[in-house]
Amino acid sequence: MLTVHHLNNSRSQRVLWLLEELELPYQLEKYQWDAQTMLAPPSLRKVHPLGKSPVVTDGDMVLAESGAIVETVIEHYGQGRLAPALGTPERLRYRYWLHYAEGSAMPPLLLKLVFDKIERTPMPFFVKPIAKAISGKVKSSFILPQITTHLDFMEAELGKSLWFAGDEFTGADIQMSFPLEAAAARGGLDATRPKLMAYLARIHARPAYQRALAKGGPFTLG
Repeated sequence: MLTVHHLNNSRSQRVLWLLEELELPYQLEKYQWDAQTMLAPPSLRKVHPLGKSPVVTDGDMVLAESGAIVETVIEHYGQGRLAPALGTPERLRYRYWLHYAEGSAMPPLLLKLVFDKIERTPMPFFVKPIAKAISGKVKSSFILPQITTHLDFMEAELGKSLWFAGDEFTGADIQMSFPLEAAAARGGLDATRPKLMAYLARIHARPAYQRALAKGGPFTLG
C-alpha cells in the first residue's frame, strides 16, 4: 500500500488530493515543520536522504518530488484517469503544466517568500534599513515583475480551456494548485485575474480536495 509522508502546509497536500481523486487506499505519516527553523524534521531523512516532503513509499519504492509522484501514480494506478490520451494535444499540455508548476511558476514565489522573511528578521538597527533597501530593490526590479508575468500568462492560458490541459480535469491541475495557492496567499493573485480566481474556487469545491484537507490538516500558505 502507498504511504504518504506528509508535511503540514507543504506540497505533499497535492499528493493526498491526487490519491483522493483516484480513490486509492493509502497510509498517512504526518510530520510537522520546526517552529524555530521552519525546516522539515530530521525524521524525514530516514525516509529520503534530502529530508523533504512529499515522499511516497510503496514497499521498497521510495518516490520523491511532487511532479514525479503525480506522474508516476497516475501512470501506475490511474487506469486512464487524470491524464489525456497519448498522442493528443491535451497530453502535451498536460506534461507541460506538470513541469511548469515547479520549474517556472514556483521559483519567483519562493524568492518573494525568502526576501519577505529577510525584511521581517530581527537584526541590528543599523543593518535593517540596508537589508530592507536591498530586499525591496530585488523584489521591485526582478521578483514582482516575474510573478506578474507568470500570473498574466496563466490567466491567458485559462482563457483557452476550463482546465490547464484542456476541458477535462487532470493531474496537471493538481500540480498547478500549489503555485496558485501560494500566489493567492503572498504573490498578489486577486480578483484582477478572474479566471485564476475561478479556477481556485473550482478546485476548492472538489470533494476529493476537501477530503484531502480533512486528512492532511489545516493548509495555509500565508
